Amino acid sequence: MNSKKESNDQNGMQNKNQNHQPFERKQTNLEDLFGFGFEEEAKRFFEQNETVVDEEQTDRNTFERRKKEEDEILFEPYEEEEEILFEPYEENKDREEESDEHKEGNQEEILFEPYDEKVENTDELGDERQNQEEEILFEPYEEEFEETDKGENWKERIANFMAPKGKKEQRDQAGINRQILKVAYLFAGLFLGLMIYIGYFVEIDSKDVITNPRNQRQDMLAKSVVRGNIESIDGEVLAKTEVDEDGNETRVYPFEHLYAHVVGYTIKGKSGLESTENFSLLSSHANIVERFFHTLQNKKSQGDTVVTTLNSKVQQAAYDALGDRKGAVVAMDPSTGKILAMVSKPGFDPNDLSEDWEFINSEEEQENARLLNRATQGIYPPGSTFKIVTTLAYLRQNPNYSNYQYICEGEGIFNTVPIECYNKHVHGQENLVDSFANSCNTSFANIGTQLDKGKFYDLCESLFFNKSLSLDFTYKKSRFVLNEKSPDKQVAQTAIGQGDTGITPLHNLMITAAVANGGVMMKPYLVDHIENYTGGIVKKNTGKSYGSVMTADEASVLTDMMKEVVKRGTGTGLSGKSYSVAGKTGTAEFEEGKAAHAWFTGFAPADNPEIAVCVIVENSGAGSTYAVPVASKVFDAYFNSK
Repeated sequence: MNSKKESNDQNGMQNKNQNHQPFERKQTNLEDLFGFGFEEEAKRFFEQNETVVDEEQTDRNTFERRKKEEDEILFEPYEEEEEILFEPYEENKDREEESDEHKEGNQEEILFEPYDEKVENTDELGDERQNQEEEILFEPYEEEFEETDKGENWKERIANFMAPKGKKEQRDQAGINRQILKVAYLFAGLFLGLMIYIGYFVEIDSKDVITNPRNQRQDMLAKSVVRGNIESIDGEVLAKTEVDEDGNETRVYPFEHLYAHVVGYTIKGKSGLESTENFSLLSSHANIVERFFHTLQNKKSQGDTVVTTLNSKVQQAAYDALGDRKGAVVAMDPSTGKILAMVSKPGFDPNDLSEDWEFINSEEEQENARLLNRATQGIYPPGSTFKIVTTLAYLRQNPNYSNYQYICEGEGIFNTVPIECYNKHVHGQENLVDSFANSCNTSFANIGTQLDKGKFYDLCESLFFNKSLSLDFTYKKSRFVLNEKSPDKQVAQTAIGQGDTGITPLHNLMITAAVANGGVMMKPYLVDHIENYTGGIVKKNTGKSYGSVMTADEASVLTDMMKEVVKRGTGTGLSGKSYSVAGKTGTAEFEEGKAAHAWFTGFAPADNPEIAVCVIVENSGAGSTYAVPVASKVFDAYFNSK
């Protein structure tokens, strides 16, 4: 080892005489460097081991002093590699001992020529010296390089790696590092976002996904659970599962057509509560010991019971009052959102649906749309019931609304559009309350022309036109299209509830119930609670609010006007009862040559509302003639059942 070090000292002396500085090397496993995948290792190796040529001559004494300082840095870290590094040069040792001059000359060629890339005088000897460098440097590893299939120019690649990097390359490398850091931050952010979403899903959304009626995995529960019952709030069984001696199950609907749309069916798919409450009906919260023994005995447990908010007496009255006409009736508690009745006609018998399916969906029955729940999915022009909304808009835009005056002549032209009152009835001199009570079309067309269209649109959107209602059952969004860019000729028709405005009976009821509830709109719901088959409560639902859609003062003014409708206007058929009613009638024309749709929407008692009702009778005529009598029977049934 000492002889090697002395040899290196002498070589270092000779190297300085040839204008070289000692090559600074970092300890590296050469076998790994030149093995498979050499490019990355070689790059790191040669980037860190740059050759620096000292252009100035120094004398021997100066070199000796510098050599001693470099010995510790240059050679001590590489003692373990010296045998590998200097092995190609062992054969020169004997000759070095015989002659110092001869030895120094040989060592100069063998040791320092591989690093003589930057010596200036290489015009004639450059190519020869480069070949010698390659033979000495790469010959021990040439066979390994050829096996790596890295291409014919591998020597050029190594030489390029040996070249020192300039400032531009350093800047480029720094830019690459910044890009890598950005990508790392991006993936870290994505990972953090994923963790947050998973936590949110587990705590908030997982239940909605599990109970979603579109989740087909729910039906797997039917292998271990008998589908539970659906009942009214007063204990009537609306749907149940009967099991015969052989274990065959049949879904039975005791009231046939009466609850067809709201309860739904399970044949040919699912609808109504059978769909939305599918998970609850196929879940069993029976005693855990009982369920355990049922599992051991391969028996099914009884599913939970869905208890609805439906009042069987009010439901029956609404169904009977509608008779054979097409239409819908929906009733609700305005203070909670509980739906008390929901009827749609024409309907179907869910017990016979499998046999009647082809007929119900035949072309000749398309117009009847028997499977459609008109109460939640039927879109109709609101007619004069929309004057509740138009009046609210006028109240907000005209603080002096009490000074309004208009002379009705039975017809008029507004922004080039002709408007007529029902049967061209002349109402004469009217204020705002008179116009509302008489349901005067020309007066409200006149009011419409005084409204700011943009504010009118904003009001309707605040009442959930064009918006999702976020209900737990199937419904359609109502629409309101008039806006600040609409032509003026659309205003008059829109103000009286005609034109392109469309609304569902349920949504019309929600607006009416908000008036009854002091301006607060409640979210309608159908399920009061879930209980196990022994009556133990599993889950209890309570009313939820959309918030205030109008002020209490605005609701009070509208209530007073709706009282006048029943007292002396188009809704007098509801006067003289043991309870007071506030409401609004409507007659909605939808197609020339056909009878209009009849509307009524209102609540009772007027001063302390307990029930709100909305009725639509298709292709019938005036609301006062066809819708009011239906509403009257529904109100009577509710108050008589108390």
